[in-house]
Amino acid sequence: MKKSFFILFMLGFWVPGFSQQVADSSYDPVIPHREYPAGKGTVVFLDEGHNNFHTMEGRYMPFAKVLEKDGYVVKPYAGKFTEQKLAGVKILVIANALNEVNNRGWFLPTPSAFTVSEIEVLNKWVSAGGSLFLIADHMPFGGAAADLAETFGFRFSNGFAFDTLTQGPSYFTLNEGTLHENVITRGRDSSEAVHRIVTFTGQAFPVPDRATPILTFGPHWMSFETDTAWVFNDQTRKAPIQGWAQGAYLQYGKGKVVAFGEAAMFSAQLAGPNRMPAGMNAPYAGENFRLLLNILHWLDGRMGR
Repeated sequence: MKKSFFILFMLGFWVPGFSQQVADSSYDPVIPHREYPAGKGTVVFLDEGHNNFHTMEGRYMPFAKVLEKDGYVVKPYAGKFTEQKLAGVKILVIANALNEVNNRGWFLPTPSAFTVSEIEVLNKWVSAGGSLFLIADHMPFGGAAADLAETFGFRFSNGFAFDTLTQGPSYFTLNEGTLHENVITRGRDSSEAVHRIVTFTGQAFPVPDRATPILTFGPHWMSFETDTAWVFNDQTRKAPIQGWAQGAYLQYGKGKVVAFGEAAMFSAQLAGPNRMPAGMNAPYAGENFRLLLNILHWLDGRMGR
């Protein structure tokens, strides 16, 4: 009898111990040319008011640490998004927000993590000059951020992006044309240019006409759309995502938006019982932290337009 359900690792895909991720507190990359003196840079707010899977004291501790080494000041943002609270914010990071209903399980439906009012406030804030770094991973996170992303022209999917030919993380390179040369990937000078970026599953989205792609998928990638995270059956819908993005950016009014469909790539985690490095600390992902800093420098107006 054919089994109706199976877990992804039984298909031969790499699964990064998603239920056992802990921050790698020892991760400490060398940053030769810091943007600001220690503690003197722009304040970056990391959303922690929307059931976020990644927080400053948790899985995004290494994210905050990299920014702080570059001179930025990183603070948690608590509570709902309002005009009053955002009035003094220049850069806001939202990573893997969830609606409260999905705290009980990663299954459909995946309602918005944000109220209609909050989305309107964020749209107005960016249009007036705010800089938003929006990160939403594989299902259920893509679905939870879809309404917010849509207001800026990004159509987040709510699936799992996999390379159907190879196991393990996804590699994006300039040589293969899946990593794109642009103001962000070039950095401030040649020493900050990135040539290969590694991601760890995540979701995919089509590139809006007004946006510039950073990472796009090749011909063998598919999106697996399921009703329960990491559980699939033979009726699971699979859609080709060649040319779709896992990272892109755009100018929006007077402000800026960077959107990514994968979160672990900007963390440094130890995953699973063997405590495998997954994220910026992985030995094969040595340029990921540089891309993170390049993104912040662009959002901060420290390079490019």
